[in-house]
Amino acid sequence: MHINMLHEFKSNKIGVIGLSILLFLFISAVFAPVIAPHDPWDYSFNCFEPPSKDHLLGTNDIGYDIFSELLWSLRTSVVFGISVAAIACTIGLLVGVSAALVGGTYDVIVMRAADALLAIPSILVIILIAAYFKPSLPVLIITLSLITWQTIARGVRAQTLSLKTKLHIKAAKNMGASTSYIMRKHIIPELFPLFMMGFVTKTRIAVFMEAGLSFLGIFDPSTKSLGVMISYATHYLYLDVWLNWLLPPVFSLSILIISLAFISFAVEEIFDPRLRRNNVTQI
Repeated sequence: MHINMLHEFKSNKIGVIGLSILLFLFISAVFAPVIAPHDPWDYSFNCFEPPSKDHLLGTNDIGYDIFSELLWSLRTSVVFGISVAAIACTIGLLVGVSAALVGGTYDVIVMRAADALLAIPSILVIILIAAYFKPSLPVLIITLSLITWQTIARGVRAQTLSLKTKLHIKAAKNMGASTSYIMRKHIIPELFPLFMMGFVTKTRIAVFMEAGLSFLGIFDPSTKSLGVMISYATHYLYLDVWLNWLLPPVFSLSILIISLAFISFAVEEIFDPRLRRNNVTQI
């Protein structure tokens, strides 16, 4: 049974709300250089200016325009989350499919490597790397991707083992189709729902992890981040800056994670037979 995902997603209120919020935040992040009224690294303004026409959220302790800094920090979170999810899910997809199709020693080695990575807390690894080496944003993206692909790989492998028993897969193999051809033309397209669910989940985890690292002060200090904004703002709560400095990044981070959670719930409901509604549209 095939599902008209677009039609089903449109009829899912939680999914529509989540996607609408995410698109708004994504557009704001992408066009941050255009929307931001000031350079987020410009510290020539007076410190702790209240919200005004020139500074919508005022300025911080250094003199940065908080609204401009917020947009660029949101941009960092969005780029970090999407990049980590894309790389990790792609690695997991390729590894999981190849392990199921090739089998044998290769399958055993790959799955034992995945098991070993599952036993190591990824947050601990990334904290140690960030604390000792102070890597740049691209390095952190690659590092986190390389230690979080295993859950996707295991799920993909299990699904592929089920798909390879289908008659059209066996027919293609009997007709001489190569493993790479079967992967590209038959297996990977069937795994799209699983890939989508994994992508949204990994994005949410990566966004939260980046904010946590930034808040702890072990992220690249030259990069604008929601976690850094929250951390700095908490130092000046006695000045009543929570409304214009602390609340905006907290709210932005919260609705970003919530929107991703809504999309994840909607996608899972559409594709999971146990959660699927009776009025599902078939094509």
